[in-house]
Amino acid sequence: MTTLLYLVRHGETDWNRQRRIQGSTDIPLNDTGRVQAADAAGLLHRRRFDAVVASPLSRAAETGAIIAERLGLPLPSTYDGLAERSYGEAEGLTDSEVRERYPHDDVPGRESRAALLARVTETLGEIAVRFDGGTVVVATHGAVIRSVVNAAAPGTADREHTPIRNGSIHSFRWDPERFHAELVRFDDPIDGVSDGPGRYAFEYQNPLERRS
Repeated sequence: MTTLLYLVRHGETDWNRQRRIQGSTDIPLNDTGRVQAADAAGLLHRRRFDAVVASPLSRAAETGAIIAERLGLPLPSTYDGLAERSYGEAEGLTDSEVRERYPHDDVPGRESRAALLARVTETLGEIAVRFDGGTVVVATHGAVIRSVVNAAAPGTADREHTPIRNGSIHSFRWDPERFHAELVRFDDPIDGVSDGPGRYAFEYQNPLERRS
């Protein structure tokens, strides 16, 4: 059966505010981030959900916990495969610092986009099978969501280059009836509300993911 997956980017952290690359570094939510998570929970409360799952990194796990409490669901299970893309030696640096140190974009230890997409797709498939036919909130990260958006809507320029805001919602369906089970855009209207005018700033998107 088709499973609906609502991917939510975690709320703001101090490193988001400072425009630092986070990646696999475990930086917690700040107070603004907790408000953003609560705002996302308020939008999701318009729908019925069966579970909340999350990345094990604290900024996503706490976002998921805030959402789960509002939805009246158990605390989220965590999945290592939902963790943010690793940026190796770029983590902790600002975009200008990365450009200065690695002008050829050859950051040591950075996880490839292909490897990221492979582990994220495998993990989301595992979640879809576990909650077969259900509707699940997935609290995760900007580059994770970007990889799924690009894979589910290839060649769609506005989706490939529009940053993923903190607290934004992105809905997909896991379709097991296709030749290969895959993620397809579901486009629930609350996606647009979560990313609409007056919401949180685009600039907090990881600058390395904004480059072509």
